[in-house]
Amino acid sequence: MADRQFLVQLSKRLADEGKLIEAGWISLRLAVIPLDAPAVQLEEMRNAFMAGAQHLFASLLTILEPDTEPTDADMMRMDLIDQELRAFGEELKLRVSRSKGSA
Repeated sequence: MADRQFLVQLSKRLADEGKLIEAGWISLRLAVIPLDAPAVQLEEMRNAFMAGAQHLFASLLTILEPDTEPTDADMMRMDLIDQELRAFGEELKLRVSRSKGSA
């Protein structure tokens, strides 16, 4: 639980510094990447993570209705993105817990 608290605080600090995506990368690295992973693996995984974040952000800017306030369609799209990312989070949790605790 202390690790979780640390990651929450780190994420908040990095978000305040304009580095929320970097905080996500650090969290992913700590959660699922072996500590002895080679530098090239870390570099390629970070590139993939950042590319995914950039894709999502650019897509959000593209799909939002041009009105100044979010429309019902905007909110529906955001909800679908939320559902998709939550499902991935659950899938990742299952993979990580299975690999750590199964024979």
